Amino acid sequence: MIDHITIGRIQDAAQIAEVVSDFVTLRRRGVNMVGLCPFHDDRSPSFYVSPAKNICKCFSCGEGGSPIHFVMKHEQMSYYEALKYLARKYNIEIVEKELTNEEKQQQSDRESMLILNEYACNYFVKTLHSHPEGRSVGLTYFKERGIREDIIKKFQLGYSLEERSAFSVEAQKAGYNIDFLLKTGLSFGGEQNRPLTDRFRGRVIFPVHSISGKVVAFGGRILKKVENVGKYVNSPESDIYSKSKELYGIFFAKSAIVKQDKCFLVEGYTDVLSMHQSGIENVVASSGTALTHGQIRMIHRFTENITVLYDGDTAGINAALRGIDLLLEDGMNVKVVLLPEGEDPDSFARKQNAESFHRYISENETDFIRFKTDLLIEEVGDDPIKRSGMISNIVNSIAIIPDAITRSVYVQECSQSLKMPEKVLISEINKIRAREWDKKKEQKHREENRLSVGNSILPKANNDLKSDTAISTKTVITPFDRFEREIIRYIVRYGNFPIYQKFETQKRKAGKTVIEEQVLIEEGPGVTEFVQFDLDRDNITFSNDIYRLMFEKAVEHIGDKDFNSGNFFLNYPSNKVSKLASDLLSDRYQLSNIHSKILGEKVGDKSSRLLEQNHLSNFVPRATTELKNAYVMQKIDEVKEEIKISDHDRYPELITQLKQLQDIKRVLAKELGERIVLKY
Repeated sequence: MIDHITIGRIQDAAQIAEVVSDFVTLRRRGVNMVGLCPFHDDRSPSFYVSPAKNICKCFSCGEGGSPIHFVMKHEQMSYYEALKYLARKYNIEIVEKELTNEEKQQQSDRESMLILNEYACNYFVKTLHSHPEGRSVGLTYFKERGIREDIIKKFQLGYSLEERSAFSVEAQKAGYNIDFLLKTGLSFGGEQNRPLTDRFRGRVIFPVHSISGKVVAFGGRILKKVENVGKYVNSPESDIYSKSKELYGIFFAKSAIVKQDKCFLVEGYTDVLSMHQSGIENVVASSGTALTHGQIRMIHRFTENITVLYDGDTAGINAALRGIDLLLEDGMNVKVVLLPEGEDPDSFARKQNAESFHRYISENETDFIRFKTDLLIEEVGDDPIKRSGMISNIVNSIAIIPDAITRSVYVQECSQSLKMPEKVLISEINKIRAREWDKKKEQKHREENRLSVGNSILPKANNDLKSDTAISTKTVITPFDRFEREIIRYIVRYGNFPIYQKFETQKRKAGKTVIEEQVLIEEGPGVTEFVQFDLDRDNITFSNDIYRLMFEKAVEHIGDKDFNSGNFFLNYPSNKVSKLASDLLSDRYQLSNIHSKILGEKVGDKSSRLLEQNHLSNFVPRATTELKNAYVMQKIDEVKEEIKISDHDRYPELITQLKQLQDIKRVLAKELGERIVLKY
C-alpha cells in the first residue's frame, strides 16, 4: 500500500492537462483546453480540461474527474495502479508498506495479468539474446529481415523456445499462478493434471503495448513450416486485451503522430519495425485485422490525418477498399498510397530513408474518394449495370462523411468524374443519410427502453473499489434525490468553510496614520457541521448510497482546518464518487435571477461562486429545509393513501397525524418563503 504522504505528493504534482495530453490532443479554448473525448465516439470536441481546477469533464457522455481518475478510467487501472503510473511520470518515489496475505489476495486479476505479461516479455527478450536456440533461430531471423539491434530492443522483441512447456514451467517456478497463465493465453491445456503447453513455443515474439506502454498481449510468428498451423498466432481476448481496441506500435508512435499531425496505417508488425528503422515513427498497424471504431478513435485522439499504406498488387488494392469507410465516418482525412508492385511497407521502408520515404508519399498519396472513383471507373468500363453499382458504392462512401463541406467538395469532383448531375448525387446522399438517421434514432430509443426501468437507472460498468460496499450496484432515483444532491454539492464545494463570518471595522494607528481594517469577530459552523446538526435533530439520513457515503466521509473531517473537500472527493478511490465530485465542482450550476430579489443584489455583479460563498447562511439552511419539506410532503401523501384504505377505527389517529404533518408543512413553507431556483 502507498502511504498517505506519497499519495498527497502525487496528487499535488499531477497536472490534468499534462496527463490528458498523453492520450488526447488538446487545443486551447479560453482558459480551458478541449479535445475529442476518449470515452465515447466523439466527432466534435466535447472533452474539456480545466488546468485551474485540475479536472476534466466530457459534457456529452459525462465522464471526467481528477488526473488519477482519468488514468483509472482510460487505462482500466485500479486506484493504486494509477497512482504508480503518475508517480513514474512525475519521478516521485513510491513508499509502500508490505502487503499482508489478505491484501495480496485482493489484488485484482487485471493487475496480476499485467505483471505476468511483463514477466513473460522479459523472459522472451532474455531467451532471444541469451539462450543458444534464441540466438541461432530468433535473433538470426530478425537480422535476416534487416532489423537492427536498437529496434529489436526498443520494441522488446523476443523468442519462445521450441520445447513444449519451457515458459510455463519457468513461470510457475517464479511463483505465477496457473489461472493467470491460462487467462492471459500465454499457456493452454493443463486438464487432468497434464502439463501446460506454451502458446507461442517455437516463435519469435512481438509484444503488443497499450497506449501507456503496458504489455497487454503478444504476437508470435512461427519460423518452421508446419502443416495446418498458422504463420502468426496472437494472444486471445482477455480482461486486459481486446484486439479491436489496440494498435500495434501506438505507444511508440503517439508523440510522432502529434508532431507530424499525420498517422501512417500499415498491416503487420514488421511493417512498423522497418518504418521506425527508416526514421518514420508515426506509424501503427492493425495487425492484419479489419479496422474497428475503437482503433480509429485511438488514432483520432492524436490527429485527423491518416495515410493508409498497402501493397501495390490486387490484394493490396482490395484491402485498401475494405474498412476505410469507417475512417471517413469518423471524420478522418483519409489518403491512400499504393506501393510499387511487389513491395510491401516492410520491404519498401528498408530501401528508403525518412526523406525519400516522405517524398514518395507526397508524390503518390491520393485522396481515398478520388482513388476509389478512378479505380472503379477503370474496372467497370462501359457496362451500365456495373456502372450503376459503382456509383452507388461511391455515393455510400460520401454519405457517411460527417462534414457537410467535405461532402459537397466530393460531390462536385465525382459529378465531373462520373458525368452525373450533382443534383442526382446529392439526392441519393440525402436519402442514405436520412435512412441512417432513422436507424440511429430507433437504436437509441431501444437502448433507452432497455436501460430505464421505471425510476431505476442501471449504471455503466465501473472500476469502483470493492471496499465501497456502501454503494449499491443499482441506483434508484428517489423523490429526495435532487434535494440530497444539492446538500452534497455544498459539502463538496465548501466542506468546513464557515456558513457565515462577521467582521467589524477597527481602527489602529501606524505612526501618524490611522488605518481602518476589517477584523473577524465571529464565524458560524462549517457547512458539513451545520448539515450534520440540522439533519440529525430531525433524524434524517440520505437515501442515496453515494450521497450517504460522501456525507459520512466529510463528517469524519469536521474540525480539520486543512481539509479540502473538493480535492478529497475528486481523488477518492471510487469512480462514482470522483465523477460526481467533478460534476458538482463544475460551473454548470448558475444562480438564477430570483436570487436578486431574495439577496437584494444583482446576480451579475459578482461571480456565481463568490455570491454563493458570501450567502451560505441563506443557501445551506434552505437546502436542508427543502429536504425536510420533501420528506413531510411524501409522508402526507402516504397518510392520505392510508386513510383511503384503512378501517374507520384508525381514522382519528390518521387524521391527527395528517394535521400534525400539515402544521409542520406550514412552518417549513414559512421558512422557505419564495423559492430559490438553480438552473441545471
